[in-house]
Amino acid sequence: MNIMLLGAPGSGKGTQAEKLVKELDFIQFSTGDLFRKEISNQTKLGVLAASYMNEGNLVPDDLTNGIVNEGLKTQSDQLIFDGYPRTLNQAIALEEMLTNLNSKIDYILFIDVDKEILLDRIAGRMICPKCKASFHLTNRKPKVDGICDFDGTKLERRPDDEPAKVLVRLETYEADTKPLIDFYSSRPGFIHIKATDMDVDSIFAVIKKGLNK
Repeated sequence: MNIMLLGAPGSGKGTQAEKLVKELDFIQFSTGDLFRKEISNQTKLGVLAASYMNEGNLVPDDLTNGIVNEGLKTQSDQLIFDGYPRTLNQAIALEEMLTNLNSKIDYILFIDVDKEILLDRIAGRMICPKCKASFHLTNRKPKVDGICDFDGTKLERRPDDEPAKVLVRLETYEADTKPLIDFYSSRPGFIHIKATDMDVDSIFAVIKKGLNK
């Protein structure tokens, strides 16, 4: 069984992916890991990808799809796709790649959270640069303001978590992801989770029920 997670930044996809890996033995399919592997091995695809990334440019769809295809040759089942595909072209390519491997996406989980909640979650987030623990200005405060509970390091706000930049990220997400939602929403296995007023465990319970787990 393969599943895909769709949802805006701050919707909790990462948390749910962690629970799926830990409790249901899924494997997170990381395009970042695939890119690093290809670059480290100095493959033709890796060298090309590095040439774009080193200039601060997005890697083109066809090249990204090629690297994903190489990764799927090693593992094409029990995967979580989160962050790929990002575009409709990538979604169509992924479907073809999986079909060629006698595999498919069985469930698409769309975690839907209101924009106002997303903005508050992300803009209030503070990260420990040392241990990467996450805190929040209102709903998960550190014991000492601005200081990590675990190692005493001063907490930081990521540059792209500034409110104005968060709005841009959410607008970009909506523009990029709406075609994906339209593409998948009529498919068997599409599960729309209206998660605005749900906690982590409640969302996971809905996911497990949807997956018949």
